[in-house]
Amino acid sequence: MTRIRQLVAISDLHVVYAENRAVVEALRPDGDEDWLLVAGDVGEFAADVEWALTLLRDRFAKVIWAPGNHELWTPRDDTVQLRGEARYRHLVKLCRRLGVVTPEDPYPVWDPDGDPVLIAPLFVGYDHSWRPPGTYTREQALARAHETGVVCTDEILLHPDPYPSRDAWCRARVIQTERRLDAERGGLPTVLVNHYPLVREPTRILRFPEFAQWCGTDLTADWHLRYDARVAVYGHLHIPRTTWYDGVRFEEVSVGYPREWRRRATPPGRLRTILPAPARHLG
Repeated sequence: MTRIRQLVAISDLHVVYAENRAVVEALRPDGDEDWLLVAGDVGEFAADVEWALTLLRDRFAKVIWAPGNHELWTPRDDTVQLRGEARYRHLVKLCRRLGVVTPEDPYPVWDPDGDPVLIAPLFVGYDHSWRPPGTYTREQALARAHETGVVCTDEILLHPDPYPSRDAWCRARVIQTERRLDAERGGLPTVLVNHYPLVREPTRILRFPEFAQWCGTDLTADWHLRYDARVAVYGHLHIPRTTWYDGVRFEEVSVGYPREWRRRATPPGRLRTILPAPARHLG
């Protein structure tokens, strides 16, 4: 019996934690031809990112990576002290050396059965447009976050250089990515892989709504329809689940921190099957 090739996904590996490092060391494909999508937050240190992606590259037929916010941090004790765009480009160069696909590379086509799908890893950030209730400006939203003590560490460690702000970097990436998808999709359906959800709805269940402003942008709200997404893959929220918006399946595929996954009934590090669609999602 011929085994069906699988496109699987995971994110938010956070290998700085020994328990999560062990989870990554245990990851294995079901078959030699499976592809793996990694939707960001492998780790904060460049050496940790290289370690994890090297291990996964050696096990999966193809690894496709989209950056998270943690990869773009510049920790004081990291040997790589590049900031902003320069740090991102350093990680792209690292991935290319490993043979890992990045948002800057040609989009690969998944076609195990004559039904081609374009796999598009994205690097699109956030712009504080997902503000908590009762706030109308970016400044009000940030003030609310500081009042409640719910402030993303990005405010300290994620530098937007050479852009004047992370918001401006996000807008530039949105424009660049739209142009590329419009030019290169060629009418194919897509799997969109981004660290952040492309629509705001998944953030509605956050315990602290103030955090949503660091989780995405309104500028991508129609991408799952505009680019005919079969599946939209994301992480960041540390709430792994399947949801549907406008008839499109969204998969949150994060591992999360040990303190989070220890409370779940399912073991950490379970790869989420993206394609072919699991039987429970068919018909």
